[in-house]
Amino acid sequence: MHPIRFLVLVIILAACTPRGTMVVVPPETAEGPITTVFVGTTRGLEGSGVFGGGRSEEMRFARYDVAIPPQREVGEIKYAKPRSANVSTDFLTTEQRIYAADADFKSDLKTALNANGREAMIFVHGFNNTFTEGLYRIAQLRHDLEIPGVALHYSWPSAAEPLGYVYDRDSAIFARVGLEELIRETIAAGATRVTLVAHSMGGFLSMETLRSIALRDGRIMPQIQGVVLISPDIDVEVFRSQAKEIGTLPQPFLIFGSDRDRVLRLSALITGQKGRLGSLDSVDQLSDLEVTYLDVGAFSQGSGHFVPGTSEALIKLLGSIGSVDQAFGNDAAGRTGLLPGVILTARSATRVILAPVAEITGDVLN
Repeated sequence: MHPIRFLVLVIILAACTPRGTMVVVPPETAEGPITTVFVGTTRGLEGSGVFGGGRSEEMRFARYDVAIPPQREVGEIKYAKPRSANVSTDFLTTEQRIYAADADFKSDLKTALNANGREAMIFVHGFNNTFTEGLYRIAQLRHDLEIPGVALHYSWPSAAEPLGYVYDRDSAIFARVGLEELIRETIAAGATRVTLVAHSMGGFLSMETLRSIALRDGRIMPQIQGVVLISPDIDVEVFRSQAKEIGTLPQPFLIFGSDRDRVLRLSALITGQKGRLGSLDSVDQLSDLEVTYLDVGAFSQGSGHFVPGTSEALIKLLGSIGSVDQAFGNDAAGRTGLLPGVILTARSATRVILAPVAEITGDVLN
């Protein structure tokens, strides 16, 4: 397809997609488990506990309880309509609190960390996301992948518009200080183990923040004991520069990517840069970096831009390996059997081409 026609088609399809909005219901009416998410944001507050796409120089902290509906497919998020919410099928908010004082946020976060092994996962959303979309995504990921510890979300000011790429790119740069503040607040509240999970353009924001922390304060980096970049929208050369300035990368350092990612193809078209980190077909360019690149193209559906969070088969596969840290802490040979697929190593970097279990079984039988 001609690049211009492809661009127009993507914009039209994105514009026709209903956006995620928050609906609050009384706690006693909700069905299914509740996931608590602590939030740090540099979005402007628009009222009723929801933040918009405008930028705010003031960092705000909040907490939301999200009800995970019992009737849904793994990886699926269905947003409620304000006047017709279905507690059985829709993601809903049951409690929300925007903290008037940072000390209150830190106190509640400290209590939650002490009750959850002092582990924390901070999720950073990507391009073209509303506040609610990012919030519900981390709630879904934590529930479906059974991630331990306390869930936090850094919500940076996205325009949530298909044509807002440049605005979002500038916002990602604007939001670096806010993400660093949330990481510091999380550690100050008692977290001894922080995992940073970032999607799409949020990967660029996260790498810039890690670079800043590494250059200015070496005391923080040891507490960051894992980084996961999902479909990172980062130029490969820029990523290499960021990684070199960070120095020793947190481990495990996982990158989920696919050459079938349509959104990254669009990003490459907009930026004029072909080498997006989330769509590599080889790890040769990363061979001197200690990273593991998981090729999830075999599980790709639709745009293929958030496969680890939306593919039921891949979610079940990742959940079946038990401790992710242990699996990826092993050498390549030690991962055989834990992950079905082909494992390739280029010096320090490892590329794992994942395949559905049924395909591996079929290959063996044939």
